[in-house]
Amino acid sequence: MRAIVLLALFCTAETMASAAAEPGCTRAGLQATVDSYLDALKKRDPSLMPLTAQAKYMENRNEVPLGQGIWQAPLTIDFSRSLFDVETCQTFTEIIHTSGDPPHVIGTRLKVEGNKISEIESLVAGKNDWLFNASDYLKYSSQEKWDILPLEKRSDRRTLLEAANAYFDTFGDYSSFSKVPWGIPCVRIEGGAYTNPNNDPNPTCAVGMPKDSSVKIINRHFLVDVDMGAVVGMVDFREEKRNPDVHTFRLENGKLRYVHALQVCTIQPNCGLPPRKAKPQ
Repeated sequence: MRAIVLLALFCTAETMASAAAEPGCTRAGLQATVDSYLDALKKRDPSLMPLTAQAKYMENRNEVPLGQGIWQAPLTIDFSRSLFDVETCQTFTEIIHTSGDPPHVIGTRLKVEGNKISEIESLVAGKNDWLFNASDYLKYSSQEKWDILPLEKRSDRRTLLEAANAYFDTFGDYSSFSKVPWGIPCVRIEGGAYTNPNNDPNPTCAVGMPKDSSVKIINRHFLVDVDMGAVVGMVDFREEKRNPDVHTFRLENGKLRYVHALQVCTIQPNCGLPPRKAKPQ
């Protein structure tokens, strides 16, 4: 009898240890964490978030005290979309603010440990950044369909990562172009610039890709939402300038459907290119 009790206790302990060591998070849990972050951001009150004791905040690659930077001014969130990496317990949220001055488009990664936020990393794009137009970003991003994909339309984690890396590699080596799973239709938003303003029924995200570029994209950090067919790459664009950049990719049936890009220009306005011409009224 004693042996049976001891065995039962041992099995229970093993089960509890296994459950405690099991990696990953749930979509519902990560969504709740993102909701608390968005509420805190709108109210400019970091204390409304569940934070670890050593939680850190990075804004445009610089570590700053939480409550500084974008947290200092009122922020109305006109649109947001979140992705969840349940395997690595990370989230990414695209946040668009157009109803105040100055407007912003923000890409934020959260790292969650034990249901608390241990890292907040935000790329905050504004008027001097790459092709920036928050109103157009809101217009085009909000009309896209980023839903949970049925199983038959999903790609596995490895395929999503390979697609993102091939896309980035193309900027430095055009031979990688053929490795990108280009799809039709596919549209791209860069800072607010849109690749299909005329509503072509068969657009491609291959339009505008450089053929003679030697740009190196370094310090790549990825998170993957398999259910949404999405992969996010937070990188430094151009090795010599290290512009903070985030690309978000959506694949459907193994092919690119949407690409979003935000890049913070650290040295020159619009990263050294002429400003966009105003649209005729």
